[in-house]
Amino acid sequence: MLVRPRCGTLALVLLWTLLAIVPARAHVTTTGLGTLSVEGDRLTYALNVVVSELPDVGRDMLNGAADGRQPIAEALAAVMREAVVVEADGAACRPGRLRIQGAQGESRVQLALSLTCPAAPRRLTVREDWRALFGEHYQTILSIRTPQGSHERVLGGDAPDAKRVVTVDLAAGATSSGWLDFLWLGIEHILGGIDHLLFLVALLAHTRSIWSVVKIVTAFTVAHSITLSLAVLGLVDVPEGIVEPLIAASIVWVAVENLVWPGREWRRWLVSFCFGLVHGLGFAGALAELKLDGAALVKALVGFNVGVELGQVAFIAVFLPLLAWASRPAALRRLPQVASLLVAVMGSFWFVQRVFF
Repeated sequence: MLVRPRCGTLALVLLWTLLAIVPARAHVTTTGLGTLSVEGDRLTYALNVVVSELPDVGRDMLNGAADGRQPIAEALAAVMREAVVVEADGAACRPGRLRIQGAQGESRVQLALSLTCPAAPRRLTVREDWRALFGEHYQTILSIRTPQGSHERVLGGDAPDAKRVVTVDLAAGATSSGWLDFLWLGIEHILGGIDHLLFLVALLAHTRSIWSVVKIVTAFTVAHSITLSLAVLGLVDVPEGIVEPLIAASIVWVAVENLVWPGREWRRWLVSFCFGLVHGLGFAGALAELKLDGAALVKALVGFNVGVELGQVAFIAVFLPLLAWASRPAALRRLPQVASLLVAVMGSFWFVQRVFF
């Protein structure tokens, strides 16, 4: 008789650990948006980063440089020349002037570095490693742009073997996009986005049948795919300052609904669809600012969206059996309520943080 309660308690401890170790920021991977513009033998590397997502050393250096402090700006220029190395046909391109756009207190800062190559490149190699300044989890979505087209790649990230070097054949002249790069970016975005995962936890906490899971997940998938596509295509533009608090509010709403009206599973698919529209806008932040077009946009959008769905399916495949096993009769029948309460607390914390801080 003691074995089952202990197993259920273990499941509760695992769930509590998942919630307790969530950092103040919901997404653990910091993502920068970069462009490398090629015009003959002249190149411009521009990187946009959200200052608040960076570790202290990176945030302080960027704020100081953006505020016009010359010694800090010179130190930042030296770091950038070490972090970004570009070669044209095997020959190093010479870094030039660094420009910083933004000011202390602004949410985003752009670093723009000019480079001069020995000749107009036919084959371009980019080595990028910002870990010393932006942390171990940093990654860049890089768009290499030429008059003939663009080439999108993802550099860095959490994986031990994360790609930090990319070589692109510009002589081919065809627009290409790292479809698999964006697929992995989508997987990382959903699995690293604890706020989105906890929303799924709250949505599915009271499900009792596969058909219910299918309806709820399908509604969420269709909804966030709609707004993700609209935002990336530039047809919808909602400020991040509105989207992020709404995502937190959606988590609280669904968790509280589990506690107050636990028997309303029949309409959960509708709630899932409505809030899925909001979460899709959150997903779009990683792609919208790249301003891609044509085939590059289609490949990036499809790859990212498929990655989000694969990550979501993987999480559900692990979470649902655990929940069903732990909340079975004679175990922790109250686990859905306990999970919902913890999710509501975490969502409330994020809401206050995103509105006021």
